Amino acid sequence: MPISPELALDEQGAAAESKLALLRVPGRYLVLSALAGAFIGIAVVLMIMVSGPLNAVHSPWTKLIQGAVFAVGLVLVIFSGGELVTSTMMTAVQGAVRRRISPLGALALIVACFVGNLIGSIVFAWLVHKAGVLNIAPAPGAPAPGATLLEGLLHSKLTESGSTLFFRGVLCNFLVCLTVWMGVRTRSDAAKIMVIFWGLLAFVSSGFEHVVANMTTFSLGLFEHVPGVTVGAFAHNMLFVGLGNLVGGGLLVGVAYAYTSHRKSGSAEPAPTPGTPVEGATPNAAVPAGRGA
Repeated sequence: MPISPELALDEQGAAAESKLALLRVPGRYLVLSALAGAFIGIAVVLMIMVSGPLNAVHSPWTKLIQGAVFAVGLVLVIFSGGELVTSTMMTAVQGAVRRRISPLGALALIVACFVGNLIGSIVFAWLVHKAGVLNIAPAPGAPAPGATLLEGLLHSKLTESGSTLFFRGVLCNFLVCLTVWMGVRTRSDAAKIMVIFWGLLAFVSSGFEHVVANMTTFSLGLFEHVPGVTVGAFAHNMLFVGLGNLVGGGLLVGVAYAYTSHRKSGSAEPAPTPGTPVEGATPNAAVPAGRGA
């Protein structure tokens, strides 16, 4: 049985306060954000390496397999601990709407998390590049399926308009934050994994745009010298996809549920249980269980 939206929002507010407190400790929030960027990078590389051979033979199952394996990224963020900007967009906005943090504090969280995710994504992409895994070929002289798929993915992103990237970003984080919101409303780890699997399967297989996943994808493109991939193209994608993610997660999910589930004055909703660590926060963060993403 899911917990009530009102209690879930109380826990989101407490999580936003905890994140903001962590941000005030130099380096700690940045490290957790960088780890989350690397975790999503793991999912990106797994997706490329698993689906590259399928893409090479034009398999109709390519998109479905990509969606099926990508969920590992958010599972790592939630259960290992990390700060992911796409779901922080929802949590920070809900914390501001519930007046647990200020709007300026919410903005600071989102910006800091974005920077940390970017650092972690770039470092992870560099490690993958140095390892040479994308250039593994099935036979000497044969094309490398991973490198071929990476180039195709980036070419597709480079040819899209800013408005297209924005709306794909809206749709992506609408699904991602719905996934995280459903996870907030359950105490079962198995249920969290199930909703993560289906939510990310939907967004990846549909071809929507996730700003943190694109951090790794474009970083790999720069390191692998994919034609057309430049720092300017990278920044263009980050701008439009990031703004779309903010609208999809912060407005369509964060504000929507904060508004529709707003507690009436004088209602007696049980307070969140103190002392349960937030997934993704430091172990000594005494706040209710919720979302680490």
